[in-house]
Amino acid sequence: SGSHLTAKMSAVQWHSRNRPYEAELAAGCLGAVPVEAGDYHPLKPITVTDTRTRRPGRKGSSSSSSSSSSSAPDPLSSMLDGTDPLSMFAAAAGDASVPTASGESGRKRREKEEEEGVGIDFEPWATKRSEILARFTTTEKLSINLFMGLDKGKAPSPGSAVSEKVRTRLEELDDLEEGSQKEMLNLSQQDYVNRIEELNQSLKEAWASDQKVRALKIVIQCSKLLSDTAVIQFYPSKFVLITDILDTFGRLVYERIWTMCSDSKPFPESFSPEDVNDTAKETCLNWFFKIASIRELIPRLYVEAAILKCHRFLSKAWVSSNLSNLSKLLMSAPLVICHRSLLAQIGMEVSPHLKDSLNRNFFDLLTTFQQVHSDSVQNQLLLQHVEIPAYLILYSPAVHWILQCVSYRAPEALLTEMMERCKQLGNNALLLNSVMSAFRPEFVAARATDFIGMIKECDEAGFPKHLLFGSLGRSLASADPPEADRLGILNEAWKVITKLRSPQDYINCAEIWVEFTCRHFTKREVNTVLSDIIKHMTPDRAFEDAYPQLQSVIRKILTYFQDFSVLFSMERFLPFLDMFQKDSVRVEVCRSIMEVFIRCQQEPTRDPVILNALLHVCKTMHDSVKIKTNIGIKCSLKLLLYCIFRRCKIVKSPCDETFVLISVKLCTCRFENPVLVFFCQTVNQLAMETRRVMRGNHSRKTAAFVRACAAYSFITIPSLTSIFSRLNLYLLSGQVALANQCLSQADAFLKASVSLLPEVPRSLSVDGKLRSSEGFLLEFINNFLSTLLVVPDHPEQGVLYLVRGLLNIIQDYTWEDNSDAKVRLYISALHLLAALSQENYLYCVPKVDSNETLYGGDPKFVAEINKLCETLIGQVLDHLKTLGREETLRRQSSLAFSLFSSLVAHADLRNNRLNQLAINLWSLSQRHGFADTRTSVRTLEFIKQQSRQPDMAHFSELALRLPLQTRT
Repeated sequence: SGSHLTAKMSAVQWHSRNRPYEAELAAGCLGAVPVEAGDYHPLKPITVTDTRTRRPGRKGSSSSSSSSSSSAPDPLSSMLDGTDPLSMFAAAAGDASVPTASGESGRKRREKEEEEGVGIDFEPWATKRSEILARFTTTEKLSINLFMGLDKGKAPSPGSAVSEKVRTRLEELDDLEEGSQKEMLNLSQQDYVNRIEELNQSLKEAWASDQKVRALKIVIQCSKLLSDTAVIQFYPSKFVLITDILDTFGRLVYERIWTMCSDSKPFPESFSPEDVNDTAKETCLNWFFKIASIRELIPRLYVEAAILKCHRFLSKAWVSSNLSNLSKLLMSAPLVICHRSLLAQIGMEVSPHLKDSLNRNFFDLLTTFQQVHSDSVQNQLLLQHVEIPAYLILYSPAVHWILQCVSYRAPEALLTEMMERCKQLGNNALLLNSVMSAFRPEFVAARATDFIGMIKECDEAGFPKHLLFGSLGRSLASADPPEADRLGILNEAWKVITKLRSPQDYINCAEIWVEFTCRHFTKREVNTVLSDIIKHMTPDRAFEDAYPQLQSVIRKILTYFQDFSVLFSMERFLPFLDMFQKDSVRVEVCRSIMEVFIRCQQEPTRDPVILNALLHVCKTMHDSVKIKTNIGIKCSLKLLLYCIFRRCKIVKSPCDETFVLISVKLCTCRFENPVLVFFCQTVNQLAMETRRVMRGNHSRKTAAFVRACAAYSFITIPSLTSIFSRLNLYLLSGQVALANQCLSQADAFLKASVSLLPEVPRSLSVDGKLRSSEGFLLEFINNFLSTLLVVPDHPEQGVLYLVRGLLNIIQDYTWEDNSDAKVRLYISALHLLAALSQENYLYCVPKVDSNETLYGGDPKFVAEINKLCETLIGQVLDHLKTLGREETLRRQSSLAFSLFSSLVAHADLRNNRLNQLAINLWSLSQRHGFADTRTSVRTLEFIKQQSRQPDMAHFSELALRLPLQTRT
């Protein structure tokens, strides 16, 4: 391998520093450091002196002021309790005199905040919005009735008199009541949603342009849409979309009045009606008078509810009274429960402490719920071909929300009362389902037996019982019922679940109760559940439509059964995995099993049950890889498989049997050729023999077989089409041969790899797209360099002939324009050469003498290494000179810093020339401001830390000569 790499001897003479690898490893290990009670800790609250008042907000927000030291919240806590630095400054400016926390007024204020705020444990309406929109959809055509004059609004002229403005606005409102209507027909669901969004945007634009009457028109017209139940399946989604507009309108009105309250200083958010000036109060009253003039009942109720929060500017007593009045007026509205959910939503936002109003809302709901079974409703359902169970489902979001608002932090006595009132209605499965969903899981779990009794009494035709058991199961997944009741609860639930005929209904309910089973029972019960699932989901391949639920079952089992000897001893676990027959899903499931095993199995195992099951999982992963599988996926699977094998005591190195077989598959993935099929079988046999060799159980016959398999692999690999498959297999086969002490075969494989490198094209097709091959080539060569550390020199080829040959190939290869790949590989080669010059190598192959043994630190061998290092450094410096143009300065900075880091890690910087070179490279990397400041600072800290090590005192002086330069 005669080198034609020009050896440009610069003024630099390379000397590798001694690397005590074991000492470096010990120094790099993390150790436990005792922390005293008063020491700093990043998660410990910061102690400050607080003399300011925090703005009142959600529950947990404190408004105390103290001159003594107290624990201040961290920034994340401040976000949660509704405070932020700007708000704190504003509050301090608005109220300079604050009573102390120990005073009576401070106590009252804290109590007031606890009453008015809701905590983060309350699930807001916004989280339910997207779920409702996704759940209640339709394919039927929709229509929308709108006032023709909505798009004709214009702002009044600035010179108009006040009386003229008032008269004009009243005429516009009258025109709204009596004007013509425009009906848009045959709208798809998406068209309808888009039209509503346009109206919401028009509302904001009208408000921004000071067209308040036009904005009110839009809100009134949208409110009228809520009386239309033509496509009843879509009504919950329509309700959500339109109430969004109402929320927008209410927010705009409130913010306008709030801005009018401040005269010269910022107006606090926690104000009383006495703090509001007359102008703001008059404006607020005007809005209520405008809304009171709306003739139609439903729009008036909704718009008044939207601005209900504005009563805070007038009187707090009005909030409670108006909530009660609006609730009474909604008695006969269509889909009355949905309308009451809006009141509950506004009530929780405005005054969640007014529990009487919320409770009355719920008990009135129970009274009016019988309207669901009235003749008018039945006739409407008949016309729209909607069954009673499907119709009742429409009410579930609203009923659930109302119950959630009522039960939020409610005493147990109130929850019990509501439960009893639901019982008195009899056979009302919808309410019972909402009760189990909205009440605290602990409350439901403690009375699980009572709820099962109520479920049994419900009418199956009105609301399916499996939905009720599903809701009960969700509560029991979060809270534990009494231990004596658990087996009876499971038996009662499964009696209903196993009788379900619809596979989709069955798996939806079974998936919920799997968690209860895993949480409280042994593998025997879980195995029985899995058997029942297989029985129901196998006929007619029903499992193909239930992959998400089946995956959820696997996740829940892995959560509670992380002892894999127990998990894999379940007879039905592997048959359950066989139901995942879609490639992508099967790979994902197997991957989840492998990741949990790697995380939880800390000690290597020889348990045959675990080994057999894991081999089944690994084979599934192996068989899933196809010719078009992304190379990144292949690499990640290969890493997972290797981690699995290392924990199973069946692999001692990357050259062992199963790992070799799967690595071959991940590299080639082309089995349509019979020759390649036989090749893979041969590699499998080679791997099996490798296992015997590494255990020491091999004979001459075995060694001969290994050499024969290696020879067959050598002549078969060239038949592969993919050049990177050939390269990877040559390298992998060379590693296997080296592990079996077949040195000549290993040498032949590695030489073949080097000879193949010039044939690598500059681009290749990946997933049907042309991509640069440079990244793949860099990855392969770096892997190859790490292998060369343990490969002994051939006695007839000269010192480091494989390293020299590889460097020649790197120099002659046609790299991409404006690429630094060649120089980066030179820097990687420096790391290899520095490692080769050590007395003891970082790693070795058992029973193979590497160069550390062959040369024993011979001065001539070290001198050859130093010459190669000097040549490579010269090549890198020459390349850095070519990057002096303005457009390449960033690349120059990055490469200079890389070479500097290599010198710090591997060179003996006691040599003055090397030391000066390192300083020059640092200065070059910092000169134009393109260096990463954080990385540079950490590097300096490392150098200073190293200076405290034995024989590293010269690093102290080096650190002083490495200034940080900023961008100018």
